[in-house]
Amino acid sequence: MTTSQTTSHTDPVIEDPSVYLDDPNRKLLEIDTDTRQGPALFRWLTLGMEYLIGAILVALIVSVSFNVVGRALFNNSLPWADELARMLFVWLVFIGAAAAFSRYEHIAVDALVRRLPLRVAHMLYFLQHLIITGLMGVMIWGGSQVLARSSGRSAILDVPLSFISLSLVLCVIFIAAVAVWRMWVSLTIIRNPEREH
Repeated sequence: MTTSQTTSHTDPVIEDPSVYLDDPNRKLLEIDTDTRQGPALFRWLTLGMEYLIGAILVALIVSVSFNVVGRALFNNSLPWADELARMLFVWLVFIGAAAAFSRYEHIAVDALVRRLPLRVAHMLYFLQHLIITGLMGVMIWGGSQVLARSSGRSAILDVPLSFISLSLVLCVIFIAAVAVWRMWVSLTIIRNPEREH
């Protein structure tokens, strides 16, 4: 046996990870700021949200660090730092959820959908985004009720409590808008799969 024959049996075959990450059926529904895929408004909002996430994360780290240093070195915590960190965390969660939805980065089990024919896959995508739009509609209604009723202010920083609830409303409005756009794209593909593919 030659050396080339023995190494071919012992070398593990490394699969391309894009096989598991990229779904060709879903490609037309993705918003990509690099390749300018998707509506320009959604692309710009996604980029803006990602920059805002970075800024909030830095502010959150600074706020928590101030409190840690205050407790460790001066034996004195900063109450405003705790309150600010809670508010920033709420905004971080909701803006992050909206940006992840835009980039199709939420956890999903798509082993079946990626194997289906294009038209059938987009029927499922249409149903998925119809359900998402309905849920976001309920959350918009509930969030607007919370916004209308929250008249108080935070204890230390005196920030209106409605400002904290606003993050939820903005997040679900964006997700609903993206879901409606994706439903429209799926409907177009269902009607005429050859033209879109």
